[in-house]
Amino acid sequence: MIRWFAALVVASSFICAGPSIAAPPPLEAYGKLPGMSDVHLSPSGDRYAFVADVGQGRQIYVLGPDKKLLDVVNIGDKNLLGIQWAGEDFVLVDLTTTLNVGNDRVVPKLELSSVVVLDIRRHQQMQVFAKHDTVAPAVFGEYGVARIDGRWFGFFGGESRGYVTGGGGEMDYSNTETENRLTYINADLYRVDLESGDLSLAATGERGSAGWVVGPDGVVVARALHSQKTGAWSVWTGRTLGRELASGISMRSAVDLLGLGRSGDSVLVSHGGDGGTVVEDLPLGGGPAKTVIADGSSDALLVDDVSRRWIGLAADGDDAQYTLFSALSQARVTGARKAFPGYFTRVTSWSEDFGKMVVFTDGKDDSGAYWIVDIATGSASVLGSARPAVHAADVGPVRSIDWTAADGLALHGVLTLPPDRDAKNLPLVVMPHGGPWARDYPGFDYWAQAYASRGYAVFQPNFRGSSGYGPAFLKAGNGEIGRKMQTDISDGVAALARQGVIDAKRACIVGWSYGGYAALAGTTLQHGLYRCVVSTAGVADVSRFFSYLETDAGLETTDTRYWKAFLGDRSRWGDVSPSKHADQADAPILLIHGKDDTVVPIDQSDAMEKALKAAGKPVERLTLAGADHQLLKDDDRVAMLKASVVFVEKYNPPDAPPAAPGGH
Repeated sequence: MIRWFAALVVASSFICAGPSIAAPPPLEAYGKLPGMSDVHLSPSGDRYAFVADVGQGRQIYVLGPDKKLLDVVNIGDKNLLGIQWAGEDFVLVDLTTTLNVGNDRVVPKLELSSVVVLDIRRHQQMQVFAKHDTVAPAVFGEYGVARIDGRWFGFFGGESRGYVTGGGGEMDYSNTETENRLTYINADLYRVDLESGDLSLAATGERGSAGWVVGPDGVVVARALHSQKTGAWSVWTGRTLGRELASGISMRSAVDLLGLGRSGDSVLVSHGGDGGTVVEDLPLGGGPAKTVIADGSSDALLVDDVSRRWIGLAADGDDAQYTLFSALSQARVTGARKAFPGYFTRVTSWSEDFGKMVVFTDGKDDSGAYWIVDIATGSASVLGSARPAVHAADVGPVRSIDWTAADGLALHGVLTLPPDRDAKNLPLVVMPHGGPWARDYPGFDYWAQAYASRGYAVFQPNFRGSSGYGPAFLKAGNGEIGRKMQTDISDGVAALARQGVIDAKRACIVGWSYGGYAALAGTTLQHGLYRCVVSTAGVADVSRFFSYLETDAGLETTDTRYWKAFLGDRSRWGDVSPSKHADQADAPILLIHGKDDTVVPIDQSDAMEKALKAAGKPVERLTLAGADHQLLKDDDRVAMLKASVVFVEKYNPPDAPPAAPGGH
């Protein structure tokens, strides 16, 4: 395949170009949300939409053939989750907002999703459910789009306006049930005209509704139920409870209907247990289920947006591997990826026939770029950069690393090195991932690269309990939070020190969410390892956090069972709560938290700060007003990054940078 570089006119200011200056880029270059993201092709491949910031705030651009600008919409500081197409003329924009439900509740805030439809032909916008008095302007699940009698419709879960928003914009608790209504939203399925906003009821919700499968003709072919209280799940044919196709128990993960099977005469259901995710293919006509994914890996099913059928698998390893059922589509994907030798590549969007694809690249000297690959012309045209101010020479090398835990378990992680220094005796930033049911991958990580640009090696360990390594590795984390999941990290640091890559006496630990917990545990449950600690949205008091998960009704859910498995014996939770051991902290701590965090509430950092101050331990605090757990706004993410880097530089200063060529 021929590879050449043709800059998109509208997005030309995004593209990385030119050499790096002697000084590293400012931290804003790393901390700002990507300059380009969420690039999606229309089904024909003739149009594409993406999110970009060209100095006028974050906007959604829609372009047609010959890169003609068809529409542009400013989304301001709204929290954007993603965009998708409905045919060639509608773009669906997924957003979230934080809803206050009252400070007298264990769960004072909720994240509610909404969908805005962009009508490209008429240059108009419509929020799903907003024009109706009986349905709240919040979306509880999206179930595809369909063209019916020449008009496009979307299928969305919706709840009664009186229930969700109440009289004053707060949650109405007047309708209490045995199962907590905060956790068990019993949404109905609505068919919404994407042009007019008119809606009709497509299916009535049941208690424990876990979603529907809607065919390309708009017919509801199956639905799922799941009780988070008991773990029992079932899948049924039709818009009502027709014939039961399958049932079981899913204790530690949600149940999802993912779409139709390969031939359109079956449905795919995802459920799970201690060993991770299981996906089964259920024939609509009855008969035995076929297991598609059984090993708890992070493999993903590829489902076509138009036909709603399963078309292949993406094996999510260090570099994604794609298996398409269509030999032609497989050949096109393989050919497209060959255009980028030496880089990590992901196919993020495609036309219906895979004649055009969006490929995202990073790694090596690439801070992240989007490409349009056109099979017919044999071209790969650069569309724009995710980090336009981080040039090729600024990108630190990234590699996978392996080590062995003290008990012999083989472990794997990611090491990012400074772009301008030898990998020898470097100061270290340890950066455990969130989740903990997640993992890190080699590639451009903005937080890791920001530290590397300042002269640090950055170690991202995939400790036991991380996903992507099979069920045995996942289950090895059971009961090991604050224990072997913690020592896996320090075992990796020791291995890097033995190799001479880092100086173990010059290490700090920095983390977000569960990674924030691991950072706090690194100085309260472990000792003598780190010079400083940064915890962003980290859990500090396990029992208090668990009470938050249980919410008002004190129910057991998939979330609580997930955490109970990792935490082990409840009588020992105090043993692994950093706030309970604040008096043993042996390094300065920076706590960063958003006030609107609905995943890990801000009272976790409040409790840790109070305990540290009571013990006379050094602690600093940054509270981000209006920030959510993901820090989906530029100002919040930049503030977090600046504070964390300045803190680490204060307590663990890097070596002086090498002199620039010709310098004095």
